[in-house]
Amino acid sequence: MTWEIDPRHRDTGLPLEGVRVLDFSRVLAGPLAAMVLGDLGADVIKIESPAGDPVRFLAPPRFGEDATYYLAVNRHRRNVVADLRDPLDYAAVARLLERADVVIENYLPSQRAALGIDQLRERAPGVVWVSVTPSAPGTDLEDRPAFDLLAQARGGLMDVTGEREATKVGAPLSDVVTGLYAAIAALAGLVGRSDPGPHFQVPLLDATLASLINQAQGYLATGLEPRRLGNDHPSIAPYGPVHCADGVLLLAVGTDAQFARLVEVLGEPSLGRDDWRTNAGRVEDRDDLRARLNEVMGHASREEWGSRLDVADIPYAPVLSVAEALDQPAVSSSGLVVETDSPAGVLRTVSSPLFLNGERLRVRSGPRRLGEDSALLERGLGDDVEGS
Repeated sequence: MTWEIDPRHRDTGLPLEGVRVLDFSRVLAGPLAAMVLGDLGADVIKIESPAGDPVRFLAPPRFGEDATYYLAVNRHRRNVVADLRDPLDYAAVARLLERADVVIENYLPSQRAALGIDQLRERAPGVVWVSVTPSAPGTDLEDRPAFDLLAQARGGLMDVTGEREATKVGAPLSDVVTGLYAAIAALAGLVGRSDPGPHFQVPLLDATLASLINQAQGYLATGLEPRRLGNDHPSIAPYGPVHCADGVLLLAVGTDAQFARLVEVLGEPSLGRDDWRTNAGRVEDRDDLRARLNEVMGHASREEWGSRLDVADIPYAPVLSVAEALDQPAVSSSGLVVETDSPAGVLRTVSSPLFLNGERLRVRSGPRRLGEDSALLERGLGDDVEGS
């Protein structure tokens, strides 16, 4: 059996052109990993059960029949419906798998056993296999369903987010970080090709804990648990919101030299206190510093302060809505938002953030209908399905 590369993914000049990826994953982390590989030129075939990827139905909002959640992470792949409990579908997928370079899946151990996933892997010992899992192998959570919200809760991310009450991050950060680690694993497997092929496992819980970075390291090194600081930074001040006359502005004053310039811009000598000249002193007294900054900056608008901060080269940003963020000049002029095809017609979408040799990676194909390419199995991608 051959695996003919989709014409849309030929002659792209992209680094993964010709790489074949079989995507069994559902919801977000695994599909995101497969999308990253597709963005880089890989030819991806997604295998969905007859019921479809559950994320297709996580709506509202919808665009046509599909949830926008699905559309966000399922471009650059053909779509095949196969029931792995059906012997004929299982056999056809097994033959297809033998031509794959990478497999991405996120089955629970009990699901792997019921569907014969390990036997599939044995049929293609040279493939780079990436498994997105709830937790590390052998742990008590290994076979329990995991979702981004639960990972944020168990992984400590919620406990360092918010102010009074622990709060989840507004986007599915645990899934996104896990998906990016899964893509890195696939790329590493392709670079260091071995026989048998490597099997990477990417636990959602572990990836969430790894995303804590300074918060986790601070606790492990000192035994001191992080405080919930809302929009403030645990180690830098002022590095968070201040209230202007017409709204909130975020300051990111990361050095003592920047703070000295801020004092000059604000024209308030009292901010130049000796104990505030160093970051350590400002962090120690962050509440008083914040109150004083709010008092001083509350007399002018965000735009007025922004123009002054620009001249002094002091990092800051307004707090924008999603609509405002997507419409700001740095984004609208960069080509990040593009139009692509979708089952419901032309779809505006956020493309890859990656640039290659000065050019943004192009979106070559959008999400597909459920089973739109199932004929690939029926005709065996070029050979009779009964062939070997």
